[in-house]
Amino acid sequence: MQNNIDRLNIDGKEIILVGTAHISKDSIELVKKTIEKEKPDTVCVELCKSRYDSITKSKTWEDTKITELIRDKKAYLFLSNLLLANFEKKMGEQVKVKPGSEMIEAINVAKKKKIKISLVDRDIQTTLKRAWRNMGLKEKFRMFFLLFEGMFFADEQIDEKKIESMKDKDMLNEMLKELGQYIPNIKKVIIDERDAYIAEKIKETKGKKIVAVVGAGHIPGIRKNMKKTTDLKALEKIPERKNISRYISWSIPVIFTALIIYGFLGHGAEVTISMLWKWLWINGTLSALGALIALANPITIIVAFLAAPLTSLNPMLAAGWFAGYAEAKMNEPKVKDFESLSKLNGITDFWRNRVTRILLVVVLANLGSTIGTFIALPYLASLL
Repeated sequence: MQNNIDRLNIDGKEIILVGTAHISKDSIELVKKTIEKEKPDTVCVELCKSRYDSITKSKTWEDTKITELIRDKKAYLFLSNLLLANFEKKMGEQVKVKPGSEMIEAINVAKKKKIKISLVDRDIQTTLKRAWRNMGLKEKFRMFFLLFEGMFFADEQIDEKKIESMKDKDMLNEMLKELGQYIPNIKKVIIDERDAYIAEKIKETKGKKIVAVVGAGHIPGIRKNMKKTTDLKALEKIPERKNISRYISWSIPVIFTALIIYGFLGHGAEVTISMLWKWLWINGTLSALGALIALANPITIIVAFLAAPLTSLNPMLAAGWFAGYAEAKMNEPKVKDFESLSKLNGITDFWRNRVTRILLVVVLANLGSTIGTFIALPYLASLL
C-alpha cells in the first residue's frame, strides 16, 4: 500500500482502496484527488443507509422519539451510539474537521462527476445490537467506562500529525490488539465482522473500476477477506440472548416463589409477610436510589420504587423502562435538548440534558433493581 492507497484485482475488477482517518483534512484531499484521477465506475463508501441519510438529509436528533426508544428497548443502544458520536466529534473539534468529512467529500465528488455511489457498510443499529448481544455484563460496564473516560477525562490534545500517523498499519494493529484485550467481543463485531462485510459488498459492486473509501484500520482486514466468500445474511442477523442470561432471568421468579412457599409452609404467614416486605423495600429502594442518582422527578422515583419488586419477577419487563417512561412524561425533552446532544462536553451535561437524563434513569433504575434482586434473594433465604 502506497500513500494510503491499495490496488487489488479481484474477479476482473480493479478495486482501489483509499484508507482514511475519519477526522483529517489530508484524508479529504486524498479522497477528492483519487476519485478525480481514477474516474471509477462506482465509488464505495464506508456508510450504511441510515448514516448516509443522516449526512445527506441532515437528519437530526430531533427526529428521535424518546418514549419509543424506551418501549423498543433501545435506550442502551442509543446511549452507546451517543457516546461514540460525541467522542469522535470531540476529536474532530481539536483539528477543526467534522467527523466523516472524507465520506461526505467522496459522495459530493461522485455526484458531481455522475459516478454511482455504493453503500458498503453494515447498518449501524445491526452492528450495535450484535455487539451488545455478544458482550457479557462485565464487558458492557467496561465499554461504558472507557467511553466516558475517553469522552470526558482525556486531557491529551490530538493534532492532525498524530491522527495521520494513526493510518500506519502497524500502529493501527496495535490499537486494535489493545481494544481486543479490553473488550474482545466488541472488537470482533465492530472491526472483524465489518471488514468481512465491507469486503463482500465491495466485490458485489457493479463496475470494472471501483474506488472504495474506508477507514484505514479496515484495509488489512478487507484485503484478507477479498479472497473469501462471506455470508452477508449471517452477519446481518441479530443473535438470540445467551442461554445463561435467559436461565438466570427465569430462575429469579422460580427461586423467589419457592422461598415464599417454603416460608409460608415452614414458618407461617407472619414470616411470609415479612419476607414480602423485605423484598419490596430492598428491591424498590435500590431502584429508586438509581433514579434519584439520575436526578429524576420525584414521581419517577416513586414509579421506580413500585415497579422494581414486580418487574424483577418478570424477565420480560424492567423497572428502568417504567421509570424512564415516567420521566419522559414528567420532563418531556425540548428541541434545545436534542440540539445539544452533539455538544455534550462534560459528564455533568448528561444530567443537565433532559434526553440523556431519561437514558440515565433507565440505566440506573435497572441497575439498582438488579443489585436489589441479588441482595434480596440471599437475605430472604437467610430468614428461613
